[in-house]
Amino acid sequence: MFILNTCAPILPVIDFSRHLNNRLAPFSAVTLSTQNHAPRLIRTPVFVSQAQKLQGEVGIDVDVEVEVEDEDVDVEDKTTSRKAYRGRRSEEGKDYDKDPEFADILGSCLDDPQRAKSKMADRLKNKRDKILHTKTGSATPVKVTFNKFDFSNSYIWFEFYNAPLERDVSLICDAIRAWHIIGRLGGCNSMNMQLSQSHMDKRPSYDVISGANVTPTTFYNTGDLEIQDNLARIWVDIGTTEPLLLDVLINALTQISSDFVGIKQLVFGGSEFENWKENLKSEDAGCSVHKI
Repeated sequence: MFILNTCAPILPVIDFSRHLNNRLAPFSAVTLSTQNHAPRLIRTPVFVSQAQKLQGEVGIDVDVEVEVEDEDVDVEDKTTSRKAYRGRRSEEGKDYDKDPEFADILGSCLDDPQRAKSKMADRLKNKRDKILHTKTGSATPVKVTFNKFDFSNSYIWFEFYNAPLERDVSLICDAIRAWHIIGRLGGCNSMNMQLSQSHMDKRPSYDVISGANVTPTTFYNTGDLEIQDNLARIWVDIGTTEPLLLDVLINALTQISSDFVGIKQLVFGGSEFENWKENLKSEDAGCSVHKI
């Protein structure tokens, strides 16, 4: 008998001690063990050719049977690798039962890689809106002007390229609300800009005594956001002359205009603006009021 192992070269070992006076007795099988799993018998052309070569040299009849094991194949039910992916919880704790489509793609990547690639491309195409968010705003920068702006009592006017959608209005309201909260808490005080005015090539330091003695700035009050078609306005009472508060708002609205809803222009101050109708309150005419 030939005993072949995967950790050793595949060379036949023949026991001549039992047949010193006779020619080699016929032997029947070569045993190859790969792993500790249930084996099955298959015919392997490589070993058959080796046996035929020995038959010609020694003059014996050799019947080669090779025992190998298939990790994924069971003799009784022959479970395929595709089924092995489904319902299996991996070592990292991922449960592919929660996404059968992804499990099917993983299962087909071994049997048909081209089909798996095509299905993955279709998956990305169908779910593109959940993965990649395209910009819906305007590439044109927002025009910013000041018209007798009073920090204590003024309107801020918005002109959009189109009438804003409900989600756009909600985003703008959230931005103004956050701006008001930060300002009311004194977060936009240009008199205490220690880190932004220091050199960042070394470890920054902060003087708490100096920061505590700076005159505080407080955002006093703001009104509701009023909308008429593609126009909007909001009344503000910033209270103190703090240009940093305006910079923060302009930066936020510029980004919103670029990524989400296009803002044609932003005007600080003034009691009137283009086609704004002061006494128009009907929602049927495209008017709405949103609480800040």
